[in-house]
Amino acid sequence: MDKEQYKGILVFSEQRGGVIQNVAFELLGKATELAQSINEKVTALLCGYGVTPLADELIAAGADRVIVVDNELLKDYLTEPYAQAVSHVINTIKPEIFLLGATTIGRDLGPRLSARMHTGLTADCTSLDINEERNLMMTRPAFGGNLMATIVCKDHRPQMSTVRPGVMRRKPSDPTRKGEIQKIEVPFDVSKSHVRLVRRELETKNMVDITEANVLVSGGRGVGTHGGFEKLQELAKVIQGEVSSSRAMVDAGVIGHERQVGQTGKTVRPDVYFAIGISGAIQHLAGMEESDYIIAINKDKFAPIFQVADLGVVGDLHKIVPLLTERLRSELSKKNAQ
Repeated sequence: MDKEQYKGILVFSEQRGGVIQNVAFELLGKATELAQSINEKVTALLCGYGVTPLADELIAAGADRVIVVDNELLKDYLTEPYAQAVSHVINTIKPEIFLLGATTIGRDLGPRLSARMHTGLTADCTSLDINEERNLMMTRPAFGGNLMATIVCKDHRPQMSTVRPGVMRRKPSDPTRKGEIQKIEVPFDVSKSHVRLVRRELETKNMVDITEANVLVSGGRGVGTHGGFEKLQELAKVIQGEVSSSRAMVDAGVIGHERQVGQTGKTVRPDVYFAIGISGAIQHLAGMEESDYIIAINKDKFAPIFQVADLGVVGDLHKIVPLLTERLRSELSKKNAQ
């Protein structure tokens, strides 16, 4: 393979219902850093139907160029049409690096594209860097999260990686940025599409996505399965936070998977993270250690969570959390009364 013909970084800018997903902006922020280190440009790929007006948002977020594939076949995500569109763009512009979000769409699309491009794919990356040989250093948890593996794709291009939402920091948008918007027509082969969308059913929930929350009250095995999370919900209500959990509570059926923080859940970066009854296994730490301020409550003073906590409280959470809730409620009432 002539690697010299591959240039620049391409970011798949995932949109759903005409709304660009946060992970696309996070990837653009990281892509601009990587591109500067190798003196290359960043291209955002926007696929959908009636999505052309969204291109300006991607330029403001750091893209030097936005390639738009606007076609009715891409109105809703289906694997084959999207795979045809993205592979056509990759073959046309030949990017050196291609990044996707490790969302349900990215995890479905990524493997199809790597197979069609005859290149590798490193999934669920938590860190990206470029070495002196212009190889993308793709780091991800391995062996159940017990170590971090850095993977390099030396012989094939593009170098492909999916990155979990919330891992990279989104950079502030600059509406004054200028960039190129280019439309590409894709020669779709509809005879290869054997799946059609019958209907869409959206589950409506009143809860805020935990990756968007500024304050998270997270519970682990120590909270227990009988009423323990009610105490956490009361605390979260007082401080206007959201409740999340470790995998143990999801496996126990106490809380839904969409509330799980960790390697097999979501990566979060709240301003304040309460780790209550959470021991701090490396799989959980991988999802929350970048939080700005971590408060841990655990009866085991040797729990690993205290090694990353900014403030640690050793004691019975079932006594501490209600007392903390009442104290905070009282202090907030005084503040509001002033």
